[in-house]
Amino acid sequence: MENQKIKGVVFDLDNTLLDFMKMKEFAVKSAIKGMIEAGLLVDEELSYNEIIAIYEEIGWENQKVFDVFIEKQIGHVDNKFLAAGIVAYRRAREANLMVYPNVNKTLMSLAKSGIKLAVVSDAPSREAWMRIYYLNLYHFFDVVITHDDSGERKPSAKPFKMALDGMGLKPEETIMIGDWPERDVVGAKQIGMKTAFARYGDTFGTINSGADWEINDIYQLVVIINELNGGG
Repeated sequence: MENQKIKGVVFDLDNTLLDFMKMKEFAVKSAIKGMIEAGLLVDEELSYNEIIAIYEEIGWENQKVFDVFIEKQIGHVDNKFLAAGIVAYRRAREANLMVYPNVNKTLMSLAKSGIKLAVVSDAPSREAWMRIYYLNLYHFFDVVITHDDSGERKPSAKPFKMALDGMGLKPEETIMIGDWPERDVVGAKQIGMKTAFARYGDTFGTINSGADWEINDIYQLVVIINELNGGG
């Protein structure tokens, strides 16, 4: 059946293409060491748990997390500690921002076979593009839809529809791959896209993803698409 060929893939960004949680862990631990070296008297392990809790409360992209943390410790924001934390955080973030194994190989292989590629992310536009450029992935994607572009978060159908419009494809010609079933799989399925669950990026201990395929290595996408498209 000609119309069932896969012509496009939509990727989630964080924990699907890049290991966001690992990067965050290294960067936060480094920031705490930096603040301690600058003279802040805190326990490393307790501070780590506290900062992660602040992120969970006020948002993973929030830029004021260290201000909130320092104020909780000493009653005000000391800019010496803040600067030490931010600089250490940024250095560690850049050193530890990495794609998962086989991401480049997969994107290259799909692009070569004429498959259109898109990103749909709930991250703010600037942050998403910074990560895409930092990892040298920008030339692979025909379309990048972020929260700022659609104004809605997954599982809203809007960002998915915008990605499809941008690629000029129908839902049944595309596969969505992501690590968050309630957002990525549910959002894509409701408009008729095929779905793949990035089990390798799962941070929730998901048992049943509800996706058409479960993927332990991103390169499995290439194999799946070759089979669907009759390429063996």
